[in-house]
Amino acid sequence: MRKSGKGGKSIKVGVLGVGRGGAFMGESAQAAGFELVALCDFRKEALKEAAKQYAVAGYTDFDRFLEHDLDAVVVANYFHEHAPFAIKAMKAGKHVLSETQACHTLAEGVELIRTVEKTKRTYMFAENYAYSSPHQEMRRLFQTGEFGTFMYGEGEYVHPGAADWSNSISVGCQHWRNWIPATYYCTHALSPIMYITDTLPEKVNGFVIRTAPDDPVAQRRPRRNDAASMIALRMNNGAVVKLLQVGLRGHSGPTRVHAAKGYMGGDWNNVTLIREQFHEPLVHPKHMTYAPNFPEMADLANRSGHGGGDFFMMYHFAKAIRSGRPPFLDVYRGVAMSIVGIQAYRSALNDSNTEIIPDFHKESVRKLYENDDWSPDPARRKPGQPWPSVEGDKKISAFSLAYARKVWKKSGYTGG
Repeated sequence: MRKSGKGGKSIKVGVLGVGRGGAFMGESAQAAGFELVALCDFRKEALKEAAKQYAVAGYTDFDRFLEHDLDAVVVANYFHEHAPFAIKAMKAGKHVLSETQACHTLAEGVELIRTVEKTKRTYMFAENYAYSSPHQEMRRLFQTGEFGTFMYGEGEYVHPGAADWSNSISVGCQHWRNWIPATYYCTHALSPIMYITDTLPEKVNGFVIRTAPDDPVAQRRPRRNDAASMIALRMNNGAVVKLLQVGLRGHSGPTRVHAAKGYMGGDWNNVTLIREQFHEPLVHPKHMTYAPNFPEMADLANRSGHGGGDFFMMYHFAKAIRSGRPPFLDVYRGVAMSIVGIQAYRSALNDSNTEIIPDFHKESVRKLYENDDWSPDPARRKPGQPWPSVEGDKKISAFSLAYARKVWKKSGYTGG
């Protein structure tokens, strides 16, 4: 068996989902200590091509995939389908690195946590934004204590795109990107704040921004959801956090942390520190901006995707497996972040009134939500379930569907 760069024998890993899963197959994964041995995907041609490229086994059946000699599984299938596959993998004795969101319903979150506790497998939430170099530097600085108590934070993941590109990665009206509510994709904005300050969300108010009728991108996309959302959180130390995400113009992803003794902000590359030092000894510059490097493994991280985050997810996943200690982005934090999006949508549909983020560390609390299958997924729809938009059952225009089909046809898809 191939030896890893650190820590002895490689960890044999299989990847579910060869699209996004591609980030977990190459040099970064090997350097972190993994040996790719199997792939799984329902798309036969994409699977065949990836399996040939990496010279590994390919499966269209997940149960057969789990029978392969694997130590760990990366769950990188569709956004709203991760939890059932993660649960099945852990019950089969595999460690799991799961993409966002961790769970699509509160009931799934309960089952996921119970499975981690029962199987004692390592579970890590694959939230790469926390591990950018600015966010790792901000965590390091905040953890020294010199900035004092966390008071207010902001996180953003504003990610617009042209209609042709958006349609090319959202093939078919039932694709999750064409219906997932605007609050659900909140973990890129939230995870850096939780990572830097080590706080957890307790209460949420959600505000959904409707699609504008004169938006030329929206006119060309067959979507049943809304444009964007703003989420207000109360954290468990009393701090307030604002999140802004998804389809507005002006691509941005800054993180801001206001504390009792100073401010820190991070963008894609830089950290900005502001310490007015009104009553403190003058030992720091009042204002400074710089580009930090990674605290370790910088060369590898700089060659990986999402600003180094993809490498560090694998790195910390391997470290957790070998040490037996849960990673920072453990199942409790992953589920809490995912529940924020769910409860924020509940709030938005209830005039943005406050909703609770239940603490699933406690079995007594989990018991209250073990049957909560509230979901806007059209495929799961039953009486009492919400529509994907605050406007209700939003109809797809003939023009947007015809426009999208021209893009979809290039991928061989001819359906609606």
